[in-house]
Amino acid sequence: MGRPLLTVNELEAYYGRVCALHSVSLEVAEGSVAALLGANGAGKTTTLRVISGLLRPTRGSVEFDGKRIDGFGPDRLVRAGIVQVPEGRQIFADLTVRENLRFFARVLGVEGVEDAIATVGLEKRADSVVNNLSGGQRARASLATALLGDPELLVLDEPTVGQDPVLRRDLWDSFHGLAEDGATLLVSSHVMDEADRCDELLLLHNGDILATGTPDELRERTHTRDLDGAFLKLIEDSA
Repeated sequence: MGRPLLTVNELEAYYGRVCALHSVSLEVAEGSVAALLGANGAGKTTTLRVISGLLRPTRGSVEFDGKRIDGFGPDRLVRAGIVQVPEGRQIFADLTVRENLRFFARVLGVEGVEDAIATVGLEKRADSVVNNLSGGQRARASLATALLGDPELLVLDEPTVGQDPVLRRDLWDSFHGLAEDGATLLVSSHVMDEADRCDELLLLHNGDILATGTPDELRERTHTRDLDGAFLKLIEDSA
């Protein structure tokens, strides 16, 4: 594993009087694919919103490449090299894939439209209207918009939710291809069978980090054969 690129220290966040994050601390190594795992309502989206500058924490800090960024807004974070793709990120259905990417590139003031199209494997559908694409192709087109400007850190909120098994496999292959090319990815999911595809697991439960480690380390720690069992065992032990 590489050096820590992203470091989160004791994050606390509230929605009104409801505490969504209690004291979340985590690290994501440079060039890795890390998964923030947990059931719905565990605090995954809140954590990613803080990291991405969409929510100010009540307490704690976020550091990227050794610099504190928890006061940065989303636009400033994009310029720093961090791009978030929220769950269900929308692109324009009446534009082609290439037209969508050119629009977002102009908004962001970056280049790389053709490179992004190639990375997600949509060269043959680049001039197709998004509304005429399959669900999997639309998901890849959405991912391509996040790749504009060659970001160092991609923050992906439930990118495979609702997708069929073939598309999920293809997306995870794309994620690892991006990591091999030097990007770092933090991916949230509540699907435990995706955890084995990751370098590092960050298990979140009721607004707290329950455990971190590689898939093998967590199975060994809990003496279980699958990660569903490992997660349940860690919840039971914490209780």
